[in-house]
Amino acid sequence: MNTETSTSRIGQAIDPTRLDGKLGLVLGIANEHSIAFGCAEAFHRAGAALAITYLDEHAEPYVLPLAEQLHSPLILPCDVREPGQLEAVFEQVRAQWGRLDFVLHAIAYAPREDLHARVVDCSQAGFNMAMDVSCHSFIRVAHLAEPLMAQGGCLLTVTFYGAEKVVSDYNLMGPVKAALECSVRYMAAELGPRQIRVHALSAGPLKTRAASGLDRFDELLENARQRAPEHHLVDISDVGRLATFLASDAASALTGNVEYVDAGYHIVA
Repeated sequence: MNTETSTSRIGQAIDPTRLDGKLGLVLGIANEHSIAFGCAEAFHRAGAALAITYLDEHAEPYVLPLAEQLHSPLILPCDVREPGQLEAVFEQVRAQWGRLDFVLHAIAYAPREDLHARVVDCSQAGFNMAMDVSCHSFIRVAHLAEPLMAQGGCLLTVTFYGAEKVVSDYNLMGPVKAALECSVRYMAAELGPRQIRVHALSAGPLKTRAASGLDRFDELLENARQRAPEHHLVDISDVGRLATFLASDAASALTGNVEYVDAGYHIVA
């Protein structure tokens, strides 16, 4: 065996977990504490170019500096509740790049009065709004991304253990996230022949703006810390590293999964 030649070849090997040359779209950054931003930072460090969206003019001052920090060539408004805005984002991506390699969907919403109510007391309008924004918008993302992923790609969304088991005060978002996880499996089956992979990232409790809307959230955090086998909470960089792996060529044989990044929180009864 020629040790010198083998070492040389190893040194020149391409790291399959890198995202150099890949183009991604990140939906859902609200501020520097967002899961979406943790993922975007990891994508950027791995070499990807990113299109970034912000919700509206109120969110823009918080998101714009982060997008500039990531050297994003496309920074676009996107409120999935507004007709045509999501479609306009994909049209801009098509016009600028002509393709996409991965999308991160980190969007969720429920009206406060319905989120704080029991599931049996939530309104029809509140349920429909939560399902549309938090679940159906990911289906719309997949529909719009498919034509831009002629060479395959990866679609990622964000979920939580409350989709699988009852978590106190998670309330309406439990059924909504359960629907999202089921949608992931069906879309993975439908898009698999086109080499488009679909996953849900199930993050442990995190101090994000969206999570702060839950009742007794500090108690949920402490419970998760005590319950997790590793006895610590995860952070947005942990989620970002997993998202980067899944978007990379190293994960080309994986699809349709709920991928947990929660320090083992989900395995303890």
